[in-house]
Parts: sequence; structure tokens; C-alpha cells
Amino acid sequence: MSQHPVPVSPPTDDTSVPPGTLWSRMKADPQYAAEHLALDAVRRLGPEAAGWAARIRADRPGITPDELAGLAVKHFTTLARLSGAVSGAAGLPGAVLDVGVLAWTQARMVLHIAAAYDAEPAAPERATDLLVLQRVHKVAETARTALGVAAGRERASRIFTGSQGGPLGGTLLKLSLKLAQMAGVRAARKMFAKLVPGAGVVLGTWVNSAATKDLARRAREHYAAR
Repeated sequence: MSQHPVPVSPPTDDTSVPPGTLWSRMKADPQYAAEHLALDAVRRLGPEAAGWAARIRADRPGITPDELAGLAVKHFTTLARLSGAVSGAAGLPGAVLDVGVLAWTQARMVLHIAAAYDAEPAAPERATDLLVLQRVHKVAETARTALGVAAGRERASRIFTGSQGGPLGGTLLKLSLKLAQMAGVRAARKMFAKLVPGAGVVLGTWVNSAATKDLARRAREHYAAR
């Protein structure tokens, strides 16, 4: 009997990292980076999560929602650890990239957990869930308002091209901090500490894994209680 914890995306539609168009929107509008990511994640990753849950249930009749969610948590926690190792090895530019990839990986995990508990992962309200579960907003009402603003700004977005004083200057620094908040790396010093020679890989792995496990717990509690 075949078992596939998560689907394998076709090479032409790699869902493992944020698409270039999303990076452009977030660079152009870093204040609403988390909202742009949540909207794009639901559009791009929601159908993937729904298909994954359907395939696993077909392969393993009788699997419980908790067991199904556990498969997703295990897989995406592993991805988060690997992302941390890459950033630790790559240095600061890698660390900035890492928080974006980590936030995207976590959003992907939450949508798979939602599918495990029969909450439609491609439904618009999942974007609200993401922002509340990832503690970008404390309550759903403010999350919905921010998503509405981001959706309007998205239609008028432009690609960021200006120089902001280096890779950590201005807009890019603001973007990295916004994404770090979304990914649960709440102390910015943890992200920058990845630069410490010989310690970056270990710290990056630990921070990403801990933040992802914490989010997984909240997501499972949220969707199991529905």
C-alpha cells in the first residue's frame, strides 16, 4: 500500500519556496508582507493541501484527522530544520531569505493541517487563520481588515528596484523583520546570531524547528476544536 506524506509538486510549479512574484510584492510593500504571503499561500498551496489529504485518505482508509495532521507536522518540521541549516551556512543574506522560506513552509504546514481536519484549505478564511495562528494579528477581525488592505495594494504593486543602502538597509530590513515575526522568530537577534562562526547551522536549525513545532501545536488545537 503506497503512503505519501505530502504531494510532490511538478517541476514547473515548485511550491517549496515563495514564488518570485510574491517576493516582488513583499519587497514593494513590506509593511503588508505577511498579508501578501498569506493570500498567496492560500491561492497556491490550498489546492495542494486538499489534494494531499484526499490521496492519503484514499491510500489509508480509516486514518484519523490527528494521524493525518501528524504526517504534515513531521514533514514540514523537517523542511523547516533544513531551511535553518541552509541559512546558517549561507550567512546573513541567507538568513534574510530563510525567514521568508520559513514563513512560507509554515503556512504550507498550517493549510495541510486544516485539510487534515476537513477545513477547506483553499477557502479565503484560511488566510485569516494563518495571520492569527502565526501571531501577526491577535484577532480575526484585524487580520481580515489587513488582508483587505493588502489585496487592494496587491493590485497596484510594483517591483522593488531602488537601492536602500545595502542588503540590510531600508525596505529589505523591514521586510526581513516582518517575515521573522510571521515565522515566529520573534527575537531579531536570533536571526542575526546565525552569523556566529561555527554556530550558525545549529542555531538556525533550532530556531526554525522550535518555531514550527509551536505553530503546529496551535494549528492542531485550532482546527481540532472546529
